[in-house]
Amino acid sequence: MYQHLDVQGQPLPYAVGKVVCVGRSYRDHAAELNNPVPEQPLLFIKPSTSLASLDVPLLLPKGQGAVHHELEVALLIGRRLCHTEPGHALEAIAGVGLALDLTLRDVQEQLKANGHPWERAKAFDGSCPISPFALPEVLNDLQHLDFALQVNGATRQSGNTAMMMWSIGELLAQMSRCFTLNPGDVVLTGTPKGVAELKPLDELDMQLDGQYRFSAKVAG
Repeated sequence: MYQHLDVQGQPLPYAVGKVVCVGRSYRDHAAELNNPVPEQPLLFIKPSTSLASLDVPLLLPKGQGAVHHELEVALLIGRRLCHTEPGHALEAIAGVGLALDLTLRDVQEQLKANGHPWERAKAFDGSCPISPFALPEVLNDLQHLDFALQVNGATRQSGNTAMMMWSIGELLAQMSRCFTLNPGDVVLTGTPKGVAELKPLDELDMQLDGQYRFSAKVAG
């Protein structure tokens, strides 16, 4: 069963909660999928059952078309946020890591074409493999974090949180006006361009802020 961990592998004192995600917070990703750029953050939720450790092989749904990786900076919430302001929101961040917003792309495109919600494509069990969390104070400026994903040794995605259309503080504030964020909830901050299909036995290497590396492997 998934549990929040720090980068030393020790359990963190937070119950596992929901995952609040933002779509199209990087312009280059919206462009690569020919999606319009939203005027406000496009929010959706994954349940706690979507969270999975990187220590076990990633299980991809079978028979539902392509499963794409979307690498994102993940924020662990450490205190309750409800109708907060951007200046106070950053104080609630208890940890920073990396997550994969796994997406059934063919399913999502069909749902979008029919005007239906995305949950079947985004919120399935294990759809949010996530790393351990580093303390925010040991990282560089949260709004200038480099992060990258290599698959089988080739770089697929690289970005910097400075490229986001909304600052992290503003993103958390807007989320808190729609959904109360509780300790143990996770926020995914969006993905840069380079999303692509994962295949069985792919080997993944993720880097955060030049300090942390996390690895994972897709099940065969």
